[in-house]
Amino acid sequence: MVLAKTSNQEIDVPAWNGLTWPAWAWFDEMFRDGEGRRAFKVEECNDGKSLVVRAELPGVDPDKDVQIEIVDNELVIRAEKSESHEDKGKHSHRSEFRYGSLIRAIVIPKGVDESAIEATYKDGVLEVRVPLPAQPLDESKHVVEIKRT
Repeated sequence: MVLAKTSNQEIDVPAWNGLTWPAWAWFDEMFRDGEGRRAFKVEECNDGKSLVVRAELPGVDPDKDVQIEIVDNELVIRAEKSESHEDKGKHSHRSEFRYGSLIRAIVIPKGVDESAIEATYKDGVLEVRVPLPAQPLDESKHVVEIKRT
């Protein structure tokens, strides 16, 4: 269950350093898994034969939690990540869990042989190799003129 921002308004939120809700809400947002933080780091390079994309995805099971698709000339990587931590002490019990969907889309060249794309996963890094087309497609370039008004 994800709590909406307005749910904090329904409880008695104490003032913090003289500021009350929503003035210090930005501080709370820094620690929340918001939509802006639903991505993962990627590295792209061209080795002359392939577009190589490496994605940091530690703690996921690539067989169950990762999906790779080609959609409209984009390599789309989706991952489901979940982790939990539990501490049991003599007089305390603390349990935390975190989960979410992660997604990145990387533009790939037109004319790629999609059946030749390969993906591997090792030590928390997903590597996807997209073979570049033998002959680049002849795409005419159109320059838009900027007019002063």
